[in-house]
Amino acid sequence: MDSVKNTVDYDSPEYLKLMNEYWRAANYVSVGQLYLKSNPLLRHPLEASDVKVHPIGHWGTIAGQNFIYTHLNRVIKKYGLNMFYIEGPGHGGQVMVSNAYLDGTYSEIYPNITEDEEGMGKLFKQFSFPGGVASHAAPETPGSMHEGGELGYSVSHGVGAILDNPDVIAVSVVGDGEAETGPLAASWMSTTFINPINDGAELPILNLNGFKISNPTILSRKSNEELTKYFEGNGWEPIFVEGDDPDKMHPAMAKAMDEAIQKIKAIQKNARENNDTTRPIWPMIIFRAPKGWTGPKEWDGEPIENSFRAHQIPIPVDQNDMQHADKLVDWLESYKPEELFDETGALKPEIKATTPDGENRMASNPITNGGIDPRPLKLPDWRDYALDNSEHGKIIAQDMNIFGQWTRDVIKKNPDNFRVFGPDETMSNRLAPIFEASERQWLEPIHKPNDEFVAPAGRIIDSQLSEHQAEGFLEGYVLTGRHGFFSSYEAFLRVVDSMLTQHFKWLRKANELPWRKKYPSLNIIDTSTSFQQDHNGYTHQDPGLLGHLADKKPEYIREYLPADANTLLAVANKAFATEEKINFIVTSKHPRPQWYSAEEADVLVNNGLKIIDWASTDNGEEPDIVFAAAGTEPNWESLAAISILHKQYPEMKIRFINVVDLLKLQSPKVNPRGLSDEEFDNYFTTDKPIVFAFHGFEGLIRDIFFDRHNHNLHIHGYRENGDITTPFDMRVVNQLDRFDLSKEAALAVYGPKAAGFAQKMDDKVAYHNAYIRDYGTDIPEVEEWQWEPLK
Repeated sequence: MDSVKNTVDYDSPEYLKLMNEYWRAANYVSVGQLYLKSNPLLRHPLEASDVKVHPIGHWGTIAGQNFIYTHLNRVIKKYGLNMFYIEGPGHGGQVMVSNAYLDGTYSEIYPNITEDEEGMGKLFKQFSFPGGVASHAAPETPGSMHEGGELGYSVSHGVGAILDNPDVIAVSVVGDGEAETGPLAASWMSTTFINPINDGAELPILNLNGFKISNPTILSRKSNEELTKYFEGNGWEPIFVEGDDPDKMHPAMAKAMDEAIQKIKAIQKNARENNDTTRPIWPMIIFRAPKGWTGPKEWDGEPIENSFRAHQIPIPVDQNDMQHADKLVDWLESYKPEELFDETGALKPEIKATTPDGENRMASNPITNGGIDPRPLKLPDWRDYALDNSEHGKIIAQDMNIFGQWTRDVIKKNPDNFRVFGPDETMSNRLAPIFEASERQWLEPIHKPNDEFVAPAGRIIDSQLSEHQAEGFLEGYVLTGRHGFFSSYEAFLRVVDSMLTQHFKWLRKANELPWRKKYPSLNIIDTSTSFQQDHNGYTHQDPGLLGHLADKKPEYIREYLPADANTLLAVANKAFATEEKINFIVTSKHPRPQWYSAEEADVLVNNGLKIIDWASTDNGEEPDIVFAAAGTEPNWESLAAISILHKQYPEMKIRFINVVDLLKLQSPKVNPRGLSDEEFDNYFTTDKPIVFAFHGFEGLIRDIFFDRHNHNLHIHGYRENGDITTPFDMRVVNQLDRFDLSKEAALAVYGPKAAGFAQKMDDKVAYHNAYIRDYGTDIPEVEEWQWEPLK
């Protein structure tokens, strides 16, 4: 970053005057993007052909955000800061576009958008226009680092970005509407997790303009005294700036910014020089300025500025309705563009000089494009942690505990670019081994021995019971070039499925831009799953994230269902080394039989699936029936069903396939990674019955088989049945149990001849139902079952 320029008086009236001119230029370019597609500097009378047919975008937050951005430029230059901007207010995308254009970044990245009249015309036309750029902060926007289509994540993304980046300040601008969302409300507690020695600083700026789409906003109607109490309770010291007179607001904002930066620097200096990890009170700015500031004051007798009516397009002018074009011209000319841009249409050099240089520019900060120092993970050899499963099913272990041992050493090998996130479920998810390498990061008071594994610095952040926070921190962390995972209970990952959608959209669009760098993958570990919830029961069952993510572009989605610890290790080893993916890993935390050798796990993960010879009786010939399983309990129950069937029908030729990489089953018409029809038929045949035991909703498997030859398919998955019941009964009520699977297979192969066996299986289920209600535990036949080699 540039050194401080002491020759410039950043506090002088002359400098503030230049800043005001820059602000006017940013406002002018922002309004022009809403309405115009040519004649950008109004150098000839405005014609219908100069105006967009359908102006689309938002105006309400723009001038306020441009004002903030202008003053951030000042403190970057004054203090030599490494700072970047996160745009929280929804569809205000022209803010970041306008400022990136004025500081020169935009033209460097997009050379066709030149810094002259012609380039400005192209800039205006492309905004919220077919083939152009979005009306919110998006991957195409220089300086952006998160998808701005959904509100609520600006602070959590900012905090995730500054973890392990001690010299960086993230400025998260929070709009009135965003401030009312649950995720944003939870994110005010982020001060608990910012270590002033090892991490950077988060500077929230609450941009209160008073209104949402058509309603007043809650925080804007609260007094400064109420807001002070609220934010002080969350560890922030508010600095207020309010008004609508630029002559007064510029000095006030400059003073507030100086105060905030000086407090951040003092906090960090004290902490770093004295090894003081006491949780500081961090500064924040509460900025009150009118919605639609500097725009039309009223329209048709109704107020526009300082009302909800300024939210989107404040005055009705478009290519087909030029009746009030003179009012649009008056608005644009109120910024006096002739004083701001030279004859060629470029921003005058003395005004442009108020912007930082090079990578000091927020639009050019490398942290917003893949990170400052991105490095691949150093991964220990997963085979060193693998179990000896030569006797299949004999070892009982907890998959997540074995994975935790490997993760412990990932932490040790990557002490400053790998973190674990979660909502207070790390111990519940059997990740205890990781605490041998690190404690939880927590800056609140610590009360030993009541508090366990808690310290001011640590690689684990799981002490806030908020899925949004955990996911937001992880996204901010990986979008800035680092690595980690988020583990949570299966049902409650649905809380953040829209966040995953937004992250996917970011990955997809960013990957289409040659100037965007690649991001480490986002790793989600789903445990405490639907088929073993014990006392939690029905409320904690929902494997629907599998289907939700499977609907996204398959290039960016991986869905792994490892059946035991070895396959989980092999999956994690592969997933954690990838880029540009959302890796969704569904696994078990409970004691489970361990099935697959390290060699088998390697094949399962690299090929996506495997015919399991030791659990098949077809001897490589055409089978009578194919069993397929995807998931821990489906694998277990399928093997038990195969054992039952083999005893009853030793002549039955059974093929068993374990599926780990679920989306490899998709057709190449849908997924370029998918098995060819020939490969698929080699596994599943073209017409033999298939009993597919699946961890999720059955419709996903139907979709996968739709384009294939073999539709002789019998799916047993999650059927939205549950209760407070035993682990095995969770499978029985969804007919994923060994008795129902055996019955389905026998009837599929032998038809009515298997009626007697089918009744026997029904009797087993009836006995089970009575037994658990008498004894509260599963029947001995299930509890004591072990795999015996097939003869």
